[in-house]
Amino acid sequence: MQYQVLLYYKYVKIEDPETFKEEHLNVCKEIGLKGRILVAEEGINGTVSGTIEQTEQYMNHMKADERFADTVFKIDRVNEHAFKKMKVRVRPELVHLSLEDDVNPNEVTGKHLSPKEWMEALEDDDVVILDARNTYEYDLGHFKNAIRPDIETFRELPKWVKENFTQFKDKKVLTYCTGGIRCEKFSGFLVKEGFKDVSQLEGGIISYGYDEETKGKLWDGKCYVFDERISVSVNRSGDETVVGKCCHCGNSEERYVKCGNPECNAHLLMCEECEKEHKRSCSKECMGHPWNRYVKEQELLKG
Repeated sequence: MQYQVLLYYKYVKIEDPETFKEEHLNVCKEIGLKGRILVAEEGINGTVSGTIEQTEQYMNHMKADERFADTVFKIDRVNEHAFKKMKVRVRPELVHLSLEDDVNPNEVTGKHLSPKEWMEALEDDDVVILDARNTYEYDLGHFKNAIRPDIETFRELPKWVKENFTQFKDKKVLTYCTGGIRCEKFSGFLVKEGFKDVSQLEGGIISYGYDEETKGKLWDGKCYVFDERISVSVNRSGDETVVGKCCHCGNSEERYVKCGNPECNAHLLMCEECEKEHKRSCSKECMGHPWNRYVKEQELLKG
């Protein structure tokens, strides 16, 4: 059976997020979808999986609502569900940027570049490319020459910019993220901070990878995604390069695990040999933690 994953967002006013959440969850369950959807007064952000028939039914349901009629769905064909459950949650923000002076992407945002325009811009020598994602996402894959912010969460990005990036205010800045939603607010933040020329990748990395003209050129590695797949291919031009490295031995690696210490839970690129040697841990402290999950798993296997 063929399945599809839908990735989408829409910044639009939702008057009563709690009521909307309950009603929307019921609809998703009736259709048979699995996934994660965030709802806020400022809009909706979701990734769901289901059969082709189920996902088509969901898209039709969304587009029948005038608030979401022009929502763009990024569609990926898969062989099974990308999630285990169906969850709809209410949040203060769709993406957690935590600005004192919040950005409304419908009022202030950077210029949107199509995949073709983005590829052309990447080849301009006089641009600065800033990845708007977390370090563990960047380490798995990124655009060539992109700057890697030293952040573990999106809300750390504004502070990082103020401390490390202000020298580029007069340059042409290109910024990107997985599906585009983070850049909607982040590019607006850059504009409000006085950056003169800010552009973002329309539809994010996912749209770029599936564009027939670009075929994901100038992307190295894979793209981290927040579902059971963990990563997806982007560069379909035939020159895909592995950039990920095992956190312990340094060999090329695209396999992600979470640190065996549940109190740490760091995202780690780690080969299978190092996973055994280091008990799926980022440090000696985590390796010796009494709750180390890798150790517990091996004990269960031994009986």
